[in-house]
Amino acid sequence: DGTEAVYDRLLIATGSNPVILPIPGHDLQGVISFRQMLDVDKMLAYSRTHKKAVVLGGGLLGLEAANGLAIRGMDVTVVHSNEILLNRQMDHQAATLLQKELEQRGLTFKMPAKTQELIDDGTGQIKAVRFEDGSELACDLFIMAIGVRPNMTLAQQAGLYCERGIVVNDTLQSYDPCVYAVGECIQHRGDTFGLVAPLFEQAKVCANHLSQHGVAEYLTLPTATKLKVTGINLFSIGNYLGDEDCEFIQFSDLDLGIYKKLVLKDNRLVGAVLYGATADGSWYQQLLESKQDLSTLRSSLIFGQSYATLNEAS
Repeated sequence: DGTEAVYDRLLIATGSNPVILPIPGHDLQGVISFRQMLDVDKMLAYSRTHKKAVVLGGGLLGLEAANGLAIRGMDVTVVHSNEILLNRQMDHQAATLLQKELEQRGLTFKMPAKTQELIDDGTGQIKAVRFEDGSELACDLFIMAIGVRPNMTLAQQAGLYCERGIVVNDTLQSYDPCVYAVGECIQHRGDTFGLVAPLFEQAKVCANHLSQHGVAEYLTLPTATKLKVTGINLFSIGNYLGDEDCEFIQFSDLDLGIYKKLVLKDNRLVGAVLYGATADGSWYQQLLESKQDLSTLRSSLIFGQSYATLNEAS
């Protein structure tokens, strides 16, 4: 509308846009993303009048959407391009336990699979999904939950330096030091962001600068992963896969649905995966962030904080 505002400091927080797979049929009725309340309202409306849903994406958001639709009575199939769920957060063993538990709740999985086309019923409404292997799935509601892209249009129009997002330094200043950026629109030290925890930390840094209370810097720390599905407990942080220079401590009880893996390097925790028993997740996160030498804790590390504390006391 032509409004102008003079500023001494400007903060850009334009967020992100959901990734929409550019395949034939992506603009049909019944094809939606899962990013905002409007999307949730559409999903709820479809669940009242339709039966078959397909969720594209076996990440956190996709599994949360799939579980919610299953609870509302829809037949839900999760389509994922990888052979394991949450492949950016889970190893094979933990993902297998997760898939088994979700299948017991009524979800179906097709993976690995690549979507080729969304099929029109002749009225502009989706009726099926076709895959590269030639198979098809009946579908009334198709949800794309395959990630986000930083919304940097405004920054690009303003001439700020952008790559995959608005490039910022450790004080969250852009190429123009009077312009700060925070959240899913930014790129910091090569990383972009899609989870809320690091965004809170970035907001604290910006608040510190804009209120002139200091010169705080943003430090990217490993973000813990948790799935917002009632009754399913999982936790993942850091380099959960490790490499040839790492040591692995593992415990599993498949009958109880419990799995733990700790990844150590030079006697320091660098990653962890917990499934079924996650009470010690915050403790492992503290150990990882503090880079504490764990030489004296090695014998009791896998059994958790309370056991380690008891051993120290004795």
